[in-house]
Amino acid sequence: MRSRHVLPQDDGGQGRSGAFLCHRGAPAIEGAELRARSGRCLAIVGRESPQPRKCPGLQVIPSPMDPEPFLFEKLLPALVGSLQVNKKLQSGQRISTGQLKGPESFTDVLGASIQSDEILQYDEGAPDYEPKCGWPHGVQMDQDGNLIVVDSYSGLYKVSPRTGEKTLLLSGEKGVDGLPFKFLSGLEISKKKWIYFTDSSSKWERRHHKYEVMEINRLGRLLAYDPVTRRGRTVLSGLYMANGIALSPREDYMLIAETSICRIIQYLIQGKKEVVDNLPGYPDNIRLSNIIGLYRVGISTTHFPTFFSPFLDASGPYPFLKRFIAKVTPLSFYSIFLHKHGLFLEINNKGDSVASFHNPDGSITWAVGGIFEHNGKVDLGTTELPFLMVLQ
Repeated sequence: MRSRHVLPQDDGGQGRSGAFLCHRGAPAIEGAELRARSGRCLAIVGRESPQPRKCPGLQVIPSPMDPEPFLFEKLLPALVGSLQVNKKLQSGQRISTGQLKGPESFTDVLGASIQSDEILQYDEGAPDYEPKCGWPHGVQMDQDGNLIVVDSYSGLYKVSPRTGEKTLLLSGEKGVDGLPFKFLSGLEISKKKWIYFTDSSSKWERRHHKYEVMEINRLGRLLAYDPVTRRGRTVLSGLYMANGIALSPREDYMLIAETSICRIIQYLIQGKKEVVDNLPGYPDNIRLSNIIGLYRVGISTTHFPTFFSPFLDASGPYPFLKRFIAKVTPLSFYSIFLHKHGLFLEINNKGDSVASFHNPDGSITWAVGGIFEHNGKVDLGTTELPFLMVLQ
């Protein structure tokens, strides 16, 4: 996808730290008078005040984000052909409602006392406690029957399903190539036992992932761990919120979801890459399907034409708007801006969408993360919702 960054307009001395007109050190604007009302700083056309009043309101609150303008060059994808809206997810069933928080990644636990359909629940606590309690984000079985787990905060682990013994392979504090881990997410294991995983951002932690989506930066990485040398390395950097990954059956390429700009990279192991762009939503996890040559892609929120322009599209070109929203809106409120429409895709090895599964009114689910197929069922996970969805 060819995307372009728009050069920022002259902000009249407001500075990039916020969209406020009462900025310390800003040059005086001729004929401007500043007034404070209800803790907010307003600009009123009039005479210049020789001693401007100090505004104790929002202008003194720094924005947590420093976004750049971003525009999607292509029109929003039309929901025709394989993307035609349907109700294939309507037959799904929620289970364990209220007992879970963000059950996103799944795997079969073989040769152990744990049944494959049992749910292992982690009590992650409130968002502020996530770094201390941890957030297991990706889980896979290796060839030796061990669980490989990426915890968004604490790092890469190997866990024995039989004994529960865990071994830290790479610590979050140390990270890889001098960068600590902030937001480990996707996970894949090759036939040669190399462990591939993603760090979605070197700036934002998982608990602040909404800021990462809105900021649209290129701070994501694809990483690899060599079990022989016990060292990690950066395979690919400069990614937009690197998220789910999936190796091809021949392991000659890997699909990488770049969530914040609605695209998937097809990264050839030899070092080249191709792009699947303009997806009808923000991709989360990617898993190889049981159907040969197909991959399943969970969509965390949609990106297609509706009565209103998608929120992230509408705000993309306006950094000042994003900074203002980040100042006044709690993270827990961000979901009100998003269209409630459940969706996951099936794509082929060329990146073409061959099928889509919709829940148009969001009555069953409105955000799909991990997709795991086993025993004739498909489990649909999610990053935030308090249930697991099962398709027969």
